[in-house]
Amino acid sequence: MKKIVIGLTGQTGAGKSTVSNAMKKCGCGIIDADKIAREAVEPKTACLKMLTNAFGCDIINKDGSLNRKKLAEKAFSSKENTQLLNEITHPYIVELTKQRIAEYFASGCNIVVFDAPQLFESGSDKLCDIIVSVIASQECRLARIISRDGISREQALSRMKVQLSEEYFLEHSDYILNGEQNIDNLINDAEALVRMVKDGSFISKKGSGK
Repeated sequence: MKKIVIGLTGQTGAGKSTVSNAMKKCGCGIIDADKIAREAVEPKTACLKMLTNAFGCDIINKDGSLNRKKLAEKAFSSKENTQLLNEITHPYIVELTKQRIAEYFASGCNIVVFDAPQLFESGSDKLCDIIVSVIASQECRLARIISRDGISREQALSRMKVQLSEEYFLEHSDYILNGEQNIDNLINDAEALVRMVKDGSFISKKGSGK
């Protein structure tokens, strides 16, 4: 079958991890953008050096590793600093992702899922053949984030505000999964999507599951 890269993204707390796990059980190769991002800033990497030049030597721990808390304090202090962070890190993340995709395809895996919360923001959507987004209502996501991360409602809302709108995901995705439904139905929908991709019957369904 044709080799396919599925970009999996969506709103925080919508159920993306559930979908990713279901796709993995269906035999898809999974690339975790968060793990790739951590790899990009390991000690002595070019990316970490650029971050140090941009944000200061105090973002580096004594052992040479990145002090993520210190970087976050600086990078998210303004829109300009956040943009600078993304401009530095995203190209390295994209290159590492390309390497992982090539490795999966070389191993005989024909469907690779790039699980990326910031798929569009990083420009990684350009690496994908199909974009799948998981969405849910604000109140549903709020409850999940508060329970999952042990944070306040205000903190959860603050995280949600910096994300792309539901309208953006609806407009820019090839397939929408409703993360608000019960977990068994969400898993069934994810598995059905993989089956359609495998047998070549997939048809773009923007807004499906709404």
